[in-house]
Amino acid sequence: MQPLVAMRALKQLIADPERTEKVFEIIQAMSGNALHDTYQRFRQSESGGRILKEKPHLLKVLQDRDALRRMEPGTLGRAYLNFVEREQITADGLVEASGREDEIQDRDMRLFAERQRDQHDLWHVLTGYGRDTFGEACLLSFTYAQTKNRGLGLIALIGAFKIASELGNDVYKASWRAYRAGRRASWLPQQEWEILLTKPIDEVRQQLGITPPEVYLEVLSNYQPANA
Repeated sequence: MQPLVAMRALKQLIADPERTEKVFEIIQAMSGNALHDTYQRFRQSESGGRILKEKPHLLKVLQDRDALRRMEPGTLGRAYLNFVEREQITADGLVEASGREDEIQDRDMRLFAERQRDQHDLWHVLTGYGRDTFGEACLLSFTYAQTKNRGLGLIALIGAFKIASELGNDVYKASWRAYRAGRRASWLPQQEWEILLTKPIDEVRQQLGITPPEVYLEVLSNYQPANA
């Protein structure tokens, strides 16, 4: 744990929210044993064991937009493709912002860490939380419930305080609901996304126990007409 490093990065992030790399600095400084603990859970799971044995490359799958476009309409893969094209982002963006996985010496743990990083936007698509600041904060609450990474929890909490000053106190309710949703859902880090991408997104949500983010969507819809 490096709280002073985290606080410096947090101040820089608040001053310039576009500095995404600061998010990863905070996570690294405050994560403690989170990566080790989640990796151990992953490797002991049946699906995690298969992934470590077969070593699929999730990033390459997400980068192959032609293959994603050939998937059936309504699948998770097509929904992901629509999301990244609409937001004008690429799977490589998270790699550039993070840049920490190469420092992990253990090959299998590095593979797990890379998959954790690369599936972030898939979680956006599945949960329904957008890439707006409010949506990112809610997804961090959801992710904290899944990973117990204190860095994520810290950013989510401070983000909620900051956003509530603009959108109102229902932001706290939405953040809490996101955390509870993360607790109820299946454990996403162990999922075989290469297979799930080919399935209907509604079926995947049902399989993983993910429900619509109603409070988040309500707060967002109330805010947008007021600022139209």
